[in-house]
Amino acid sequence: MSVPHDAAGPTGRAEGPGGAVPGAMGDPAYLLTRLGGSWTWLMGSALVSLVPGVLVLVWPEATLHVLAVLVGLYLLLAGVFRFVAVFAREGHERLPGLLLAVLYVLAGVLCLRNPLQTIAALSLIVGMVWLVSGVLTLYTALVTKDLPHRGLVMGLAVLAVVAGIVVLALPTESARALTRLLGLWLVLLGLCEAVVALGLRSALRGARPRTGDTPLSRP
Repeated sequence: MSVPHDAAGPTGRAEGPGGAVPGAMGDPAYLLTRLGGSWTWLMGSALVSLVPGVLVLVWPEATLHVLAVLVGLYLLLAGVFRFVAVFAREGHERLPGLLLAVLYVLAGVLCLRNPLQTIAALSLIVGMVWLVSGVLTLYTALVTKDLPHRGLVMGLAVLAVVAGIVVLALPTESARALTRLLGLWLVLLGLCEAVVALGLRSALRGARPRTGDTPLSRP
């Protein structure tokens, strides 16, 4: 779960007249920072989790091949969203997010590279992703200052760790069982990210200066 570090989206750069940052439009790192810290990007990440989760739940008779493709595409897209979200964090807080993004992309490639793999192999990939992502998300929630919705993020991280341990310790014996577990988790993750995105939207609106307000002079 990717959560921007600051609802106001600080960039650490001096702003010019009108809030513009000199040279920002030509700086890819700055653009990724603004994009990764926006509520729309987080909402997009929520949809990436929610849509496949709903598809998996309403299509329980999907074959293992279809399930592996859906999981692979979800992991690849989630990795991209998490990679961009890394730029919205402080420098010392980027490593866990970067590791998580790489994990998602590698797991997605493994699922798509051999979609006809056994249910045991797919369960192993999903279980490892849940376990490692839960540990990294929990670490980020503990060390990140002023993290929005810290309790929600920590609770979701603990659930991911538990789900990963369950899948690895008690591998599912059928595609239907894994489908239900995966679908429920993706829907839960997507809803939580949507809540955080809407909360970030409200925070950003509240931080905007009202019309007629005079900006404070900076030292």
